[in-house]
Amino acid sequence: MLDDLQLFIHIVQQGGLSGAASYLNLPPATVTRRLQKLEQQLGCKLLHRSARQCVLSQEGEIYYQAYADLVEQFEQTQRQLSEAHQHLHGKLKVLAPINISHGYLRPMWLGFCRDYPQIQLELVLANQREDLIKSKADLAIRVGPQPDSTLYQLKLGEIDKLLVASPAYLQQAGKPEHPTQLKEHRLIGTTLWTKWLLINKQNEQTLELFPRFQSLFNDTAMMKHLACDGQGISMLPLTEVQQELQRGELQQVLPDWQGDKREIYLVWPSGRLLNEKAKCLRDYLRHFIQRNPTTLVHSN
Repeated sequence: MLDDLQLFIHIVQQGGLSGAASYLNLPPATVTRRLQKLEQQLGCKLLHRSARQCVLSQEGEIYYQAYADLVEQFEQTQRQLSEAHQHLHGKLKVLAPINISHGYLRPMWLGFCRDYPQIQLELVLANQREDLIKSKADLAIRVGPQPDSTLYQLKLGEIDKLLVASPAYLQQAGKPEHPTQLKEHRLIGTTLWTKWLLINKQNEQTLELFPRFQSLFNDTAMMKHLACDGQGISMLPLTEVQQELQRGELQQVLPDWQGDKREIYLVWPSGRLLNEKAKCLRDYLRHFIQRNPTTLVHSN
């Protein structure tokens, strides 16, 4: 009925059925049929129609005055939302993990805000997985594939996981020559992955270890700080320790072995079309990851 009331308002404003049909790009017969249907539903005659003109009935005048402004506001809102959907301005809400956003992705966030100042980015950082639909976010960056079938998932890249320690620790405790020797060392772990799956890059041999950790954290940044402080060996994503490796604060341990890769996904509700702002961020993020590798080109 709401669509037919909108049609009725346009019939009045366009001066008749043929004018409304032309304005709305509808067949005249469709306009006539829908007006008749509306009059049947309301139980009154809205227009007195003749070959030359349409005149509002008394009831039609009442309905027109009641709904004309509402229809105009509704159509104006539709136009504004359509423009916002198509153009790069307005709000864009994104969920993302804390550590990777403060570390590896920080230049990407800074560059995006600088290059697209008309987009009002609302970036919600949390290590806990917030419900994407309830939060009314446009996009979310997640590590690892998502079991939720209601989300569309786009894989952006993979992140190597490395065994690392400080030079001071390795000088004091010695360098392990094989993963089985790790049990002789102080190990720093995370509740995010309590077992270590190690893969030999030379022969693809795999080993699954269940280490006894000296320290255990739910935050990879804290693990890195302890490793840099010489308190043991840790397995960390390359994106977390890249700068420390370059500065020599950390060294790779057992360089022929790496942990299982962490996959970066961009997700959004599967039933929702991405607006232009979200597409812009998606492409910006993909290009950033392509220019900034998350895998080791060579080992030490």
